[in-house]
Amino acid sequence: MPQVIFTSALERHLACPPQDVTGATVREVLNQAFAANPAVRSYVLDEQGALRKHMTVFVDGDAVRDRDGLSDGVKPDSQVYVMQALSGG
Repeated sequence: MPQVIFTSALERHLACPPQDVTGATVREVLNQAFAANPAVRSYVLDEQGALRKHMTVFVDGDAVRDRDGLSDGVKPDSQVYVMQALSGG
C-alpha cells in the first residue's frame, strides 16, 4: 500500500500521522488520507482541489508534475511526501 507522510511542519499545526492508503494516483491517495483527517485537506489543496502555491508533493523522491489534477501515478509501494514548499532567495 502507498504510504502518505506529512512533514513535521504540517504536524505542528495539525495531527497528521503517516497513513497507509490505497490508490493509483496522487489524487486517489490524498483523498484517502483526507478521509481519515479532513482538516489537513484545506492546508494542502485550494478550493478547486489543486495543490496550494506553497505546498509540494513528492512521490518516491520526484515532485509531482500535475499540480492541478494530481494525476501522477503512485505504485503500491510508493511513499508520498506532502510538505510546505520553500521559496525565496
